[in-house]
Amino acid sequence: MDTLPTRTTTRTPVQTAALIVGAVFLLVGVLGFIPGITRNVDRLQFAGHHSDAMLLGLFEVSILHNIVHLLFGVAGLTLARTRAGARSYLVGGGAVYMVLWLYGLLVGHDSAANFVPVNNADNWLHLFLGLGMIALGFLLSRRTVADRV
Repeated sequence: MDTLPTRTTTRTPVQTAALIVGAVFLLVGVLGFIPGITRNVDRLQFAGHHSDAMLLGLFEVSILHNIVHLLFGVAGLTLARTRAGARSYLVGGGAVYMVLWLYGLLVGHDSAANFVPVNNADNWLHLFLGLGMIALGFLLSRRTVADRV
């Protein structure tokens, strides 16, 4: 009796984490354009602190901000294909979010340099995202003694 070969793909924990994080970023990018989920979507600006659109009524977003979330999501889904790519996405992306957190602390909300835009809720989210992604990247990609043998 002939059976068709089955293709099994086993994801490592770090790949699964990168896949989930990437999917969430894609979802957030899409939600940033949906009225009702994003308050004042009619006042969505391309970039800058003049955008009065608020995702979930908390996080200030702009068209550029939403596009960055979409691209970051695509990067996560793409890089999750390999263990090394997933680790790089989580650690590197976490580092990017730590820089965004510092940016939000140092750049005034009404400053022309606030092109992302960010508010206090965004700053806290960026801090937790950065720390969480870096932790996932390092902790889930650690090799055990059995892996080295």
